Amino acid sequence: MNSRAHVGVTGLAVMGRNLARNLARHGYAVAVHNRTAQRTRDLVADYGDEGTFIPVESAKDMVAALSRPRRLIVMVQAGRATDDVIAEYATLLEPGDVIVDGGNAHFADTRRREAALRRSGIHFLGTGISGGEEGALNGPSIMPGGSSHAYGLLAPVLNDIAATTPDGTPAVAHLGPDGAGHFVKMVHNGIEYADMQLIAEAYHMIRHSTGYQPRRIAEIFREWNQGRLNSYLIEVTAEVLAHHDADTGLPFVDIVADAAEQKGTGRWTVQSALDLGVPVSGIAEAVFARSTSGHGALRAAGSALPGPVPTILGERDAARFIGHVEQALYASKVISYAQGMHQIQTASRTYAWNVDLAAVAAVWRAGCIIRASFLDRVRESYATRPDLPSLLADPAFAREIGAAQLPWRLVVAHATRDGVPVPAFAAALAHYDTLRTPRLPAALTQAQRDYFGAHTYRRNDRPGSYHTRWGLDRSEQATA
Repeated sequence: MNSRAHVGVTGLAVMGRNLARNLARHGYAVAVHNRTAQRTRDLVADYGDEGTFIPVESAKDMVAALSRPRRLIVMVQAGRATDDVIAEYATLLEPGDVIVDGGNAHFADTRRREAALRRSGIHFLGTGISGGEEGALNGPSIMPGGSSHAYGLLAPVLNDIAATTPDGTPAVAHLGPDGAGHFVKMVHNGIEYADMQLIAEAYHMIRHSTGYQPRRIAEIFREWNQGRLNSYLIEVTAEVLAHHDADTGLPFVDIVADAAEQKGTGRWTVQSALDLGVPVSGIAEAVFARSTSGHGALRAAGSALPGPVPTILGERDAARFIGHVEQALYASKVISYAQGMHQIQTASRTYAWNVDLAAVAAVWRAGCIIRASFLDRVRESYATRPDLPSLLADPAFAREIGAAQLPWRLVVAHATRDGVPVPAFAAALAHYDTLRTPRLPAALTQAQRDYFGAHTYRRNDRPGSYHTRWGLDRSEQATA
């Protein structure tokens, strides 16, 4: 077989198929392969007029079809399936070739795979791709991690197929070695969980407190989308709330079962944060909210528990309340992004990735699910101060959050009074208050640990570690 394909794609489910079409539309000859050969044939039959597709039936044929250095994009299910595909190709590829894993892999797996392939001279790029099936086809946000050399082999291709940001640059950047790209994509998804939960809580509070129907609330979200909350998720929310079910005529949101599923990346974000010792309480509450929504028996057992009598606001009070919810939603959204950026920053130091947070924000401005206009400001903040310890340390964001704190508190208090669960709003506010509190009750916690476990403590007035011999008539402190 002649070597005439610029790039190969193996795994032709929705994401892989659309990514192959995106490549072909940009003038690349694409070798395509799927374990089920019919899927390959269907792609060529249905979309063959979009560009040059070279169907192959085996990994050996794929390798023969690719020009050197070979560039292969793997789009199969994360986990064992990815390992199996990589193992098969590792015996066929040659030093200098590059494998791209475009799936939602766990970053630890990516680090392991990159190290193993590096020993055989094969390059590996763990690449987060965000934007769903539409993004894969029309331009996703792309987050590669791997060696600079490996990225250089793919950069022209990735630049061509990525989404275009508002300033005209491609939504792609080399984010660091080995697992950096997949880690950033994981945190992106964690922030996505938090963003969606906050939006859901805002909708729930407005509907519960005003009695407005979803179609009317959709107009509120459309108005918000014209301001600082402008984002893909706010836009989507307005569309969903305005939609009515064709069969029943009911608001679509009322006929959907209230049990949200998850694919695991949000959970990974929280697990990684725990390993790194990083507080991502807003993201964690969003993950737990989805988990709770799926526990039908648990919810049924609690459905008869007593609660407050709800109140419905009049038009004037409702308008004021909706303004407060907008403030609270914006402030909580900033907290979620701040927590996610801090997690990336901490991981970057832990794993020696040297991730550029300004580049992360820049890549998220287009193509991905959490794209939002305020990310331009996030990018500027980290570009000005790469070592910014928190997004909340940026003076402009600090002023906005400070201005929003009173309505934010009123919203959380209102929800608590009426018995409306707002775990993400409350967690975001608690995080804000934790950061601004000069002395936390952690002093008592550490003293308790010293009492029952001799875990020692540090003092404010002198260096060193100390232990008190509790229960004696005379307290005795000794340097541990």
